[in-house]
Amino acid sequence: MAGHSQFKNIMHRKGAQDARRAKVFTKIIRELTTAARTGLPDPASNPRLRAAVLAAREANMPKDTIDRAIRRGSGEEGAANYEEVRYEGYGPGKVAIIVEALTDNRNRTASDIRTAFTKHGGNLGETNSVSFLFDHLGAIRYPASVASADAMFEAAIEAGAEDCSSGPDGHEILCKPGDFAQVREALEQRFGPALSARLEWRPLTQSPVADEQVAQSLLKLLEALEDNDDVQRVQANFDIANDMMERLSA
Repeated sequence: MAGHSQFKNIMHRKGAQDARRAKVFTKIIRELTTAARTGLPDPASNPRLRAAVLAAREANMPKDTIDRAIRRGSGEEGAANYEEVRYEGYGPGKVAIIVEALTDNRNRTASDIRTAFTKHGGNLGETNSVSFLFDHLGAIRYPASVASADAMFEAAIEAGAEDCSSGPDGHEILCKPGDFAQVREALEQRFGPALSARLEWRPLTQSPVADEQVAQSLLKLLEALEDNDDVQRVQANFDIANDMMERLSA
């Protein structure tokens, strides 16, 4: 029985991993399709598509799946017309949450997002109801090996970035959203494709969550949002102590 039980546990974990991998693929395929539709279908001439292809490769997506998504976006194959939508609201503990989605059905996605907030003790608000609590910026990341901290800082400032921080894990360059394309292009010409390059919402202040039950409800809400196929990214301003996170993750 122990062996049988262990095998079932292994299969359950494998099934969960496969499901997560499928969701990651779904989100990346939508980004590939949208990037190809809104720009040129050639990654060399389309920075957003280039970043999506890099993310697809990091996720071990097969090349034919990547190519098929790009063809759909360029109109060579039938494809849904995905629309970029942002949702904002508060989770348990008055934590501010921003949800970015790519959807072919706004009504469905809005209903799903609202249901997730309501079910887990949150409240979906109007656009701009919490975005003032975040800084919207471009974030570009490179591995530490591409340049020294001084060389990367100098290149970033020359490109028009506002800040550059370096450490053992790599370099992170921050810029205004309006300068994002210019900064990314300048850095890619000098250092090659970035590890990641995207617009992000960074919280200006953290919202402490000290109650374990509230923290658990918040994490369930964030997980439910992340699990939605339409959702590309979820960003929140919560601050949960490490020891509590370890207990909740156990």
